[in-house]
Amino acid sequence: MKTKVRILLADDHKLLRAGLKLLLQGRKDLEVVAEAEDGIQTLELFDAFQPDLVLLDLSMPGLNGLDCLKEIKSRNLKTKVLVLTMHEDENHIRLVMQAGAAGYIKKSAADIELFTAIDTVLRNKIYLSSQDSDMLLQNLLQKEEPKADPKAPYTILSPREREVLRYMVRGYSMTEIGEKLKLSIKTVDTYKVRLMEKLEFTKKSELVTYALKYGLLKDSDVKAGK
Repeated sequence: MKTKVRILLADDHKLLRAGLKLLLQGRKDLEVVAEAEDGIQTLELFDAFQPDLVLLDLSMPGLNGLDCLKEIKSRNLKTKVLVLTMHEDENHIRLVMQAGAAGYIKKSAADIELFTAIDTVLRNKIYLSSQDSDMLLQNLLQKEEPKADPKAPYTILSPREREVLRYMVRGYSMTEIGEKLKLSIKTVDTYKVRLMEKLEFTKKSELVTYALKYGLLKDSDVKAGK
């Protein structure tokens, strides 16, 4: 005999829980094993019943649904959490999906989407309505590309200027840098002046801070000076 999918209903509206339970009873492979009306009770019943699936509202007293979701996923990664909420904005969808939800349904569409969503998440897939998927994709495509950092070393400095900078922040003298790079002291000084002008720095301490910020001290091509 096939084992039933054990479900925990978590919503602070008694009438909604009753409606969902009645709807779920229409499927012989699903069983509502517990009902919670607030966040604290949700976690208590979750620990007691270890359900296969949690239908979770976001707006609950005691402990909100998002925090419940995080707690549930930290206690049992196998349990699927299907968020059922009135919120329709992109931010809420992103937050719950990042927290580990397997799916997201708006309450206004529960009677149409519920079984499709349940079957989807039980197959270890993510469920979002086509409308929500389109919204996320559209917003993603409309976002501007991040602007390049104008002072990043690989943007503003030449390869030779980066080499001089690395040796400078490690304490090498102009003479030592010239020996390492096989350049005259005058040429090394020219590179130094040029990189300081590009970065708009006047002190060596500023170079050290810059090198730390951009990870230049981690480069393996320059060994520490003696």
